Amino acid sequence: MSQFVQKFTQDAIVGEPEVVEDQLSVREVADHLAWRRLRDAVVAFRALQTDDGSIPDQSDHATASGYLATILPAIAELAPFFPHDATYLAALQRDFARWEAHDFGVPDFLDSLNAFQPQEHRVDGLGHLVVFPMYTQNGSASRFVEAVLVEVIWPEFVAELEAGDYGNKLFVALRFVDFTPGYDTNSAVLFPETVAMREIPTFTWGAIFQDREAARYRRVVRAAAEITKLELPDDAAAMLDDQGLTERVFVMWDIIHDRSHMRGDLPFDPFMIKQRMPFFLYSLEELRCDLTAFRESVHLERTLSALPDANLAEAQREIRDHARLVQYAVVFDRVFRFAITGSRVRNYDGLGGQLLFAWMHQHDVLHWTDTQLTIDWDAVPDVIIALSDQINELYRRSIDRPKSAHWLAAYEMLTRTLTPHPASKWARGLPEETLAGMPKGYTDAVMDDEFPLSMFYEALNKKMAKVIASTAGITGSSSDSSASPVGDVGEVEGAAA
Repeated sequence: MSQFVQKFTQDAIVGEPEVVEDQLSVREVADHLAWRRLRDAVVAFRALQTDDGSIPDQSDHATASGYLATILPAIAELAPFFPHDATYLAALQRDFARWEAHDFGVPDFLDSLNAFQPQEHRVDGLGHLVVFPMYTQNGSASRFVEAVLVEVIWPEFVAELEAGDYGNKLFVALRFVDFTPGYDTNSAVLFPETVAMREIPTFTWGAIFQDREAARYRRVVRAAAEITKLELPDDAAAMLDDQGLTERVFVMWDIIHDRSHMRGDLPFDPFMIKQRMPFFLYSLEELRCDLTAFRESVHLERTLSALPDANLAEAQREIRDHARLVQYAVVFDRVFRFAITGSRVRNYDGLGGQLLFAWMHQHDVLHWTDTQLTIDWDAVPDVIIALSDQINELYRRSIDRPKSAHWLAAYEMLTRTLTPHPASKWARGLPEETLAGMPKGYTDAVMDDEFPLSMFYEALNKKMAKVIASTAGITGSSSDSSASPVGDVGEVEGAAA
């Protein structure tokens, strides 16, 4: 437990018994007038803020105080519906009041952040009211106030998985209920490090919105499968028609992925948060964790499938069945969405998707033949595990290598599968002055789009761009995941992988 984070103790529910009996679910809270007042006041308050969260214009302070006169009573009115967050919601009101007393300078919500401990309450369907000045990853880079109603996703089989060999006490799985504009974007995470605060504590939780991940997966994969004429296996196709099932699959994937960042034969600080690196190092780290989730799912499926069904508990059967679906999700999300989402400026997730596609194609388990995509699913697990092994060996060797030598080895590994840009300085061989110089020279020599899209992906991107763009702000309850792909398939049919 961090020295900055006080041990959580649940406050007793204060009030008459009938107050408890009238407890609303978080979805009912979304229709409560106090939530609507809070949300609308937060949206209006945001218009006064600058990028660092402050309101420097003195002439706006009276208006800001007027909005707080709505925000604070609304939080107090909603607090009884979230008794497990009583300490946090009380601290939140104090942080807002202190901010106002200090003339709305750069906000500091460390006290309320320390009081918010959602990892202590991983109960399926439990709600949280979350309000912070914060930026939203893949959303807004400004630390504006956000107000979010969320619901925990924690099925029994995931609890069983986490209690066993896949422990991850910091992981929280969420579903959107309602939110302010910072989350009407591509952001699918709620991370404490995004909150405005005076100092950095040891973080004790991290949350992912699996409903958004599932909804955009369903829309993108449905369109991509139609465009490429890919015939999906029946169980993979079932995910496209079942939001709840896909959410549970993503919870299982993410809980294994998240814990993988600090497990294995790793260099120090494997996610490279504290240092500037060539972006392809981030690609390998994210892909390494996804492929760990893939290989662990293969292990779980094979191990549990070897046992008689009658000998398995219900949770074990759920783990077995979802493990198979995690494998589809990793492949399709990486190959169809990651590879062509976002700009071509140091797009490390995009590069990871390109690498997985090319690896599968070159190892003859993915075929683009006669303008149709086919996948040999029986052979896929061992081929993808071989890529996982290659990345793991790169990491294991890196422990004994200088940083620059590790970077060069990583690049060499990538170029065995992917073709770099013809103008790449790295591909031609870095000059001696760069090799003998500081790491900054290595990083500066990497092109923004060091590994351009293949002809297959260039064509696919033209057909998928509008579908992918349409997933911004999507949630499990708001999505029409059966959206048709845009345009015909002509250009993709003419592409060569």
